[in-house]
Amino acid sequence: MKAQFILAIDQGTTNTKVLLIDRTGAIAARASRPLEIHFPQPAWVEQDARLLWRSVVEAARECLDKAAGEVAGIGISNQRESVVVWDRATGEPAGPCVVWQCRRTAHYCADLQQQGLGPLIERTTGLAIDPLFSASKIRWLLDHIDDGQRRAEDGALCAGTVDSWVLWNLTGGAVHACDATNAARTQLFDLRRLAWHDELLHVFGIPAAMLPDVRRSSAPYGMTAATGLPAGLPIGSLIGDSHAALFGHAAFQPGSVKATYGTGSSLMTLTEGPPSSTHGLSTTIAWWREAAARYALEGNITVTGGAMQWVGELLGLADGAQGAAALAASVPDTGGVYLTPAFAGLGAPYWDPAARGAISGLTRGSNSAHVARAALESIAYQVRDVFDAMEADAGAPLPELLADGGASQNDMLMQFQADMLARPVRRNLSADLSAIGAAWLAGLALRVWASTDELEALPRRQDVFEPRMGSAERDRRYYGWQIAVARARLNRV
Repeated sequence: MKAQFILAIDQGTTNTKVLLIDRTGAIAARASRPLEIHFPQPAWVEQDARLLWRSVVEAARECLDKAAGEVAGIGISNQRESVVVWDRATGEPAGPCVVWQCRRTAHYCADLQQQGLGPLIERTTGLAIDPLFSASKIRWLLDHIDDGQRRAEDGALCAGTVDSWVLWNLTGGAVHACDATNAARTQLFDLRRLAWHDELLHVFGIPAAMLPDVRRSSAPYGMTAATGLPAGLPIGSLIGDSHAALFGHAAFQPGSVKATYGTGSSLMTLTEGPPSSTHGLSTTIAWWREAAARYALEGNITVTGGAMQWVGELLGLADGAQGAAALAASVPDTGGVYLTPAFAGLGAPYWDPAARGAISGLTRGSNSAHVARAALESIAYQVRDVFDAMEADAGAPLPELLADGGASQNDMLMQFQADMLARPVRRNLSADLSAIGAAWLAGLALRVWASTDELEALPRRQDVFEPRMGSAERDRRYYGWQIAVARARLNRV
């Protein structure tokens, strides 16, 4: 009998990865394509939606060429909050893909705050007003597309997060849908009703006619058309990448906290029901698979691994982030230097879009290696900021941290993270947890796997970092970080 595979598409900010995953959970093939990111103005971040789609096609084709068996279907995870608006008739983008990191709508969001709309938006969507989320990005695009508002109201334009853009293209324009996790990041979605919220659509001036249908994360989404990939492959899941990573950890019960270390980072923990936060966290849909959606608390950090890439580029290192990591490992500490990577403001738990990046604690003895190490340690400090907020909202100690993502493969960072949390860090050795989570959800919808119990039994390669730093040293260093953050928040635009 031939092997059976799920084709897992993980469309990220810096690259698109595609994996073939078999019934045992093993990765049989992989391919990836890099993506360019453009910065047309300070704090503006965008991508070419056409090239984004092309990267999916090229990586998926390469993987499919390696398939020695039946491909049962496709699962998709994606960078969240990023938005595309396109012409319904032609399928052509009407503007750039405005990336989640982009802060071009900061003034618009400040106006919403001044109008007193924060409580309504937070109560309905679980999200603080911030340029990170999708609604203000859609509003900006409509304002900068010729006759955009009228065309949107007439249904001539579609808007969607990246999952819906990829799905539209995979199905040849037959299906305009997204899943609940991506909808939950738009500031237009009612978390309890699991539907678009009419009053918020009015607040942002976004016509319902242009928005995708919202479906479960694990569900039949239709079939591929002959648009670069073979026709007739069933699509079984859509899910935001951070949510997919939580599912890929098999963290199916409340109490587990995971951190995904990427360009930015997301910490997420399941809750018993719709949660609330008083410590700067978001509430969201973890996934929606069966009759009831699962909920989570989340903290989004805007720049973590991206700080290492910035240092590598600043110093002219050939290997970018990897070169910066090697340089950081050449010194035992930062020499008192702190780097606060508020290049586009600060996310959770501060939500301060006006903060700006800063390097503090410099002396005549400071060198490039100290700055690189400070960038590395800033990742762990920011994760602690959010972890502490989660503990405060949970009202009970959280026992450990589950780690995944590219930067989690750095042993020095993981050890420093355990030291800063005074908790074990359990690292999944796969760098592909988002793709795995999407594959599992698709496999459940397509009956490749029968239950989450079957998924929990699949082998997972992990290792554990135990805290070693004394409490006095930990407190001293973290206090220095808090001062550095305060300085960055004074360094406002």
